[in-house]
Amino acid sequence: VLFAMAPLSSAVVAGVGALTALFAATIALKQWDIKKVLAYSTVSQLGYMFLGVGVGAYASGIFHLVTHAFFKALLFLGAGSVIHVMHHAYHASHRHEDAQDMRNMGGLAAYMPWTTAVMWAATLAIAGVPPFSGFFSKDEILSQAFERGHEAGIYYVYWVLGSVAALLTAFYMVRLMLYTFHGPNRTGEQERQHLREAPWVMTAPLVVLALRDVRRGALNLHALLSGRGWLGRVLAR
Repeated sequence: VLFAMAPLSSAVVAGVGALTALFAATIALKQWDIKKVLAYSTVSQLGYMFLGVGVGAYASGIFHLVTHAFFKALLFLGAGSVIHVMHHAYHASHRHEDAQDMRNMGGLAAYMPWTTAVMWAATLAIAGVPPFSGFFSKDEILSQAFERGHEAGIYYVYWVLGSVAALLTAFYMVRLMLYTFHGPNRTGEQERQHLREAPWVMTAPLVVLALRDVRRGALNLHALLSGRGWLGRVLAR
């Protein structure tokens, strides 16, 4: 109610959210620590949530909070699984390399196929690729920002900032996945012998979260199809 009664304040909140989403995404682009990439990604997605609230897409802002909870939990737990395996390998060889530096990884898909698969699912979700959950929440926010542009041109600027942030999100997440799981392995010849999938007590929750990443977009699907969301409006035409 307070947001609806204060359009200028709402515009300021939307602007701060859009700038936060973009600025944090640019920082994530240059991080080598796998957890720092995800940490700045979280800040960027929080910016998206405030952008949604600022443009009047209140349900979409909360919806993105929910979908983000699932795929970011999966990403952080997956990163923890990777760090656990890397630390074990360096501990076994008595080396003191950084177990969180993506430059020391590479090619882990051959040793951690389950973790690789579920983290790709989370990456597609956060990048907003359909039919994963992030697509439904993120695109609803951007759609509302674009529609508010008919009221004030500044909202078109917010839509552009949010769209660029979405593009950068896909870029830095694919960068993380390629450096970590694909290409040549840079862990070390001796350490390579100790690389293996994390125990099932760590991997099983990742699989459960990955299944949720695919399905959580359906939480708001009824609203989208019934005409209250952008998809319903497109189908109505």
